[in-house]
This record gives sequence, C-alpha cells and structure tokens, in this order.
Amino acid sequence: MIGQDDRRDTPNGLDPPASAYEARLRDLLSRVAAGEVSPGEAAHALRDLPFTDLGFAKVDHHRELRQGACEIVYGQGKTAAQVTGIVRRLLEGNDGPVLVTRADAEQVSAVRALAREWGLPTEERPRPGAVAVMRNVPQAAGCILVMTAGTSDLPVAEEAALTSSVMGAGVELVADVGVAGLHRLAGHRERLARADAVVVVAGMEGALASVVGGLATGPVIACPTSIGYGASFGGLAALLSMLSSCAPGVVCVNIDDGVGAGYAAALVARRAGRGKAGS
Repeated sequence: MIGQDDRRDTPNGLDPPASAYEARLRDLLSRVAAGEVSPGEAAHALRDLPFTDLGFAKVDHHRELRQGACEIVYGQGKTAAQVTGIVRRLLEGNDGPVLVTRADAEQVSAVRALAREWGLPTEERPRPGAVAVMRNVPQAAGCILVMTAGTSDLPVAEEAALTSSVMGAGVELVADVGVAGLHRLAGHRERLARADAVVVVAGMEGALASVVGGLATGPVIACPTSIGYGASFGGLAALLSMLSSCAPGVVCVNIDDGVGAGYAAALVARRAGRGKAGS
C-alpha cells in the first residue's frame, strides 16, 4: 500500500511538482528508470545540481527544489559583470524566475539584455532598483496586502510586493495610510479581513504596524524603513517600536528589508492559497 509521502514522491502522485525545476528532475529520473537515459548521462546532467562555483560566487541551483522559491541576487556591491554571470548561470541551470535587488542602472541594463537574449519578459521597479526575469512564475496563490505609512516608504514596499509576486503570491499594494490620518486606513478594513498576510512598511515612529496588528485577521509582517527625521535614527526608532508592539501577531524584519518581508509573506500566502484551493 502506498502511503501519502510515497505518492508525493512519484511523478503521478497527489501533489504536483513544486516548480518547473523539480518537474525537469522528475522527468530525468523517470527516463533513467525506463532505461532511456544511462546513469552516466544522468550523473553528467546533475553535476551542477547543488551549486555552480563561479569563483566570485557559488550559484545555488538547489533552492527551487529545496524550497520551491526562486533565487534572489543582491546587486549592491557586485559589478555588472558579476551580476551578469550569476543570472546567466541561473537561467542556464534552473527553470524559475530570477530576482535581482538593489541593482544599479548598469546591472539592470545587463539583466534586461540577458532576458532579451533568452526571449523572456522582465518586471522592473526602478525606485528600489529591483528587476525580475519572469520565467515560469507560479500561479498566484493567496492574498498579501502591502501597506505603507507614507509615500516615501513606497520603494521598500515595491521591493516587497515584487518579491512576493515573483514567488507566486497574489499581492495588493495600498500606499499612504499612516496614523496621521487613520480614516485613510479605515477605508481598507475589508482588504485587511481577507488578506492571508499583511506587510506594513513604515518609517518615522513605525506606529502603523501596531494599528494594523489590531485589525488584521492574518499575521502582520512589519518592515521599518529609514525614512524620518533625526530622532528616528535611520529607522531604528521604527524598528524598536515594531519589535515592542503590543498587538499580537506582529513580527518584524530588518530596516528597509522589503525582500525579507515579501518573502515571508509569500510563504504564508502560498500555503493559505493551496489550503483554500484544496478545501
């Protein structure tokens, strides 16, 4: 008798592959089992399964299989040639999207050129310097609401929203609903009620996270930003406020960490979305 875990590990099991990369690996293993591909040929095909060593970077190919998530390349501090080398290897060795964050104009141009070379579209967010090569993006599941306290917080919010959408989560972005005018937030009560996770992006004193935490029905991921006057200490005041929130269900990522907030929210939303689809 085949158990649930065994069925999940078979090509015709109950659960579909988590990614196109996993589907490709399953197809290769099935062909080995059928005698269509020799073990030596399969070993050659799998030689770079864990990672590729480029000297200046070890490119992780295994994340799509291990976590069902795309690889994220942090552009700051890298040369355009290094970003090009990493993204090219991911396009060659993997099947999913590639997200590059905190990229400068030269790096964005290089990623754009690579995408054209592969015949793939890109999604860009110029303010945070984020660019994604959109390949085999998972179908949107669940609902994430990204909210900003002010317009100045939008670059970090856009980074979070793009990260979540590339990972296969449904995303809505609501800007400028900070505590200086709570009536603006009140107009989005229905959205808060249906969201599987809420990302609150706020600088200054970061109070919006606590307010949303008292209204939302799902977890609130607070993301402090470095926006604010001198006493905000580059986001430290907002960070400490969010960490000290009295509202249960509020968790916090680092200052200006849109990627961390968007990634965590996507993990929640994807699970919630799969649960709703299967119910």
